[in-house]
Amino acid sequence: MTTQHVIFLFSGLVLLAILVQPLSQRIRLPFTATLVIAGFLVSELLVARGIDTGIRAGNFHTLVFYIFLPVLIFESAYNIDVRLLLRNLVTILFLAIPLMLLSTLITAVLVYYGIGHAQGFPWIAALLTGALLSATDPVAVVAICRQLGVPEHLVVLLEGESLFNDATAIVVFSVFIAIATQDAGPMSLAEGGLFFLRVFSGGLLCGAIVGAGFLLVTRLATTAVTRAAASLICAYLAFAIAESVLHVSGVMAVLVAGMLLGHAARGRNDSRDEFTGRLWDFNTWIANALVFLLMGITITTDMFTERWLAMLIGIAAVILARAVGIFGILPLLPAGGTAGSISCAERSILYWGGLRGAVTLALALSLPTSLDYWWTIQSIAFGVVLFTLFLQATTMASAIRRSGMQ
Repeated sequence: MTTQHVIFLFSGLVLLAILVQPLSQRIRLPFTATLVIAGFLVSELLVARGIDTGIRAGNFHTLVFYIFLPVLIFESAYNIDVRLLLRNLVTILFLAIPLMLLSTLITAVLVYYGIGHAQGFPWIAALLTGALLSATDPVAVVAICRQLGVPEHLVVLLEGESLFNDATAIVVFSVFIAIATQDAGPMSLAEGGLFFLRVFSGGLLCGAIVGAGFLLVTRLATTAVTRAAASLICAYLAFAIAESVLHVSGVMAVLVAGMLLGHAARGRNDSRDEFTGRLWDFNTWIANALVFLLMGITITTDMFTERWLAMLIGIAAVILARAVGIFGILPLLPAGGTAGSISCAERSILYWGGLRGAVTLALALSLPTSLDYWWTIQSIAFGVVLFTLFLQATTMASAIRRSGMQ
């Protein structure tokens, strides 16, 4: 793809997203859902006219993994209220790590036996599917919750679970990708567990060091623009050092660095930090818009005619795995973890609010096309995201009202 082609493509996609936003408000569909529809219709129109967009599935890995994911993770970490997060930390970590791993396993088992094709869809494919489907993205849900006056601690649980859940899911996904592509060589279960711990904890440490360094940089920065620029460099540098130099989790590094810088900015209460927040709102809007448009462009009718059953299996697996975690396991958390104070109505919101969105799409789009089963996994991911966009997201307000939490 030439430089001019990339510029025209990027400009066209962003312009399409700008035009779609007021349309989504008029037709009362979530913005992300409207983006998917628009991307699909434009792609089909261009293909029908014999126009090649130049977009190929094999081109997405670097773009999604190294450009979009650091933006999505850093913005969430930067904006989360660390004090409220710490008050609910035990429950959030329980949701984001043990329950996420359990969800990955349950989803993988159901998808593996549901598809029932060990040669074409082996266990590693099912585990990859479970990992990417376990990443939650309740951005739209959080906005609805705040509009309807849902208790703040529940909103923090949704945001905190998503933030740490996404990071954990990406680390697990990366481990399974390394196994699937044999980049890490043959691994036993114990070796896989140690590899996960090294990548996870190494990313945390890297993020703490890079974030601490950039705390000094932001203090030296005297203008709003330089502080915002420092935060942008911090996000990508933390990711690059972790992934390319230390070979640990770049996502965990970005998460920790973002939380450190965001907490420091709120503590300063300096008007110069407002521009940094607006910059990350802009970055995230662009990243989200492009991810969902790329999903729409990548969707083909063959996915629905050839992989419809796999999509339905994936949707059923995700719903069941979420139910087991929220209604079956979460109430067992000791009272000190605050889970005991979560009412049944609140658990129902946590359950239905576990949407799949940008991170699931980003991971699905980043799948190496060298894997024989990549298209099946991507089809399942797209099916689940479509289900959450068009059913869960659109019915969330009524679910909150029925629960009596309004």
